[in-house]
Amino acid sequence: MNELQKQFPILTVPENGKRLIYLDNAATTQKPLSVLKAVEDYYRQDNANPHRGVYELGVRATDAHENARVAVARFLHATPEELIFTQNTSEGLNLVAYSYGLEFLKAGDEIALSVAEHHSNLVPWQRVAKATGAKLVYFYPGPDGRLSEEELDRKITDRTRLVAIAQVSNVLGLEAPVASIVRRARAVGAVVVLDCAQSAPHLPVDVKALDVDFAAFSGHKLYAPMGVGALYGKKELLEKMPPFLSGGDMIASVHEQSVSYAEIPRCFEAGTRNVGGEVGLEAAIRFMDALGWEQIQAHEKALTARALKGLSAIPHVTVYGEPVPEGRSGVISFNVDGVHPHDTATILDADGIAVRAGHHCAQPLMEFLGITACARASFAVYNTEEDVDAFLSSVEQVRRWMGLGA
Repeated sequence: MNELQKQFPILTVPENGKRLIYLDNAATTQKPLSVLKAVEDYYRQDNANPHRGVYELGVRATDAHENARVAVARFLHATPEELIFTQNTSEGLNLVAYSYGLEFLKAGDEIALSVAEHHSNLVPWQRVAKATGAKLVYFYPGPDGRLSEEELDRKITDRTRLVAIAQVSNVLGLEAPVASIVRRARAVGAVVVLDCAQSAPHLPVDVKALDVDFAAFSGHKLYAPMGVGALYGKKELLEKMPPFLSGGDMIASVHEQSVSYAEIPRCFEAGTRNVGGEVGLEAAIRFMDALGWEQIQAHEKALTARALKGLSAIPHVTVYGEPVPEGRSGVISFNVDGVHPHDTATILDADGIAVRAGHHCAQPLMEFLGITACARASFAVYNTEEDVDAFLSSVEQVRRWMGLGA
C-alpha cells in the first residue's frame, strides 16, 4: 500500500489480509481522511442552518456554506453568483431542463445530444421535448466511439436551440469535441449544456474558456460526500430563468397572493442546504489541488494505458471506444466473449476487485452498440499499477471460471 492509499480508510488492508481493489470510481470515489475530517468538524463545531440566524453558530454555518461556494466556483473558473449548489449532476441537469428548457424552447426547435449520454442528460430532454414540441436530434459516434466533425455538421443546424453533451462519456471514457460543438452552437444561436460528471474528477474544467452556458458535476465522483454537486450557469441566462424548486430561503418576500425571489444563485437553492456535504466538497477540491492536475492526469493516463494494453493481449475481450489512452479519461468498458458482464463482475469480486456491470444508465448507447450491458473498470488517483495487474489477471481467468476454456 502506498502513502496515498493510506489516506483512504476503506482501502486499508482488513484483518483477513484481502485488500479491496476498487475500480468503480466512475460510479463514486472513496473519501480521503481530510474530507472525512472536514465533514466531521463541521457537524461537531459549526452545524446550524445557514441564512437562518444571527447568532454566532448560524453565522459560522453561513460562512461555511458561502466559502464552499467560492471554492467550487474557483474550481470551475466561474464566479460565485453563477454557482448553484445541487444534490448531484442529475439535479443540475434537471434544473436546466425545467427552468431553461421548458421556458425557452418551443415546437420546431431542436435539441441535439449524443446517443451516448447518461440518462440524466437524456431523459430530462425527452420530457422537455414532449412538453414543448421540440425535437430530439442524436449524434452517433463512429466505429472508434468518437463524434466526427461531419456528424456535428449534419446535426447542428439553424433549428438547433440547445446542445446537451457529456464532456467525457461514462461508458466509452472518451472526451467529446466540446470546442467544435460550442463553435457550431454559437454560429446558430444555441446554448450548450455540459455534463461534467465524468470529466471534473480527471481534467481541469474551465467553463469560461470552454464558453459553455451550463455545466454540472457531482461531488461524490471527485472524493467528496454523496448528496452534493454544483451547476454553473451564465449569469445572463440564470437571471432570465424561473426557480426550479420553491420554498424556504429562495425568496425575497412572500405575501398571500404574491412572491418575489432572491437574487441568483439563492433563488435556485430552496430549503436547507447540505452544508456538511459542501464543506466536504471544498475539502475534496483542496485534496485535488494538493496533488495537482499534472500528477493526477499523468498517473491516471499511465494506469489507463497499462490496462488497455493488457486487455488487448487477452483473447475474447472487447473494449468499447477507441482502445487508446489519448482522449480517454479514467473509464474502460469491456465484455468477455460468451460471459454476461454480471458474471464477469462477480468473478472479479471473488478476487477482491470491484468493477461495475450493467447498462450504466446509458441504454440508448447499449442499443447502438448492439449489446445489453458491459463491464466497466474506472480509475482514480489512489489506484496503482498493482491494482491494474490484479484486474488483468482476474479478467484473464473469467472464461476458465465459466468453463469456456482460455
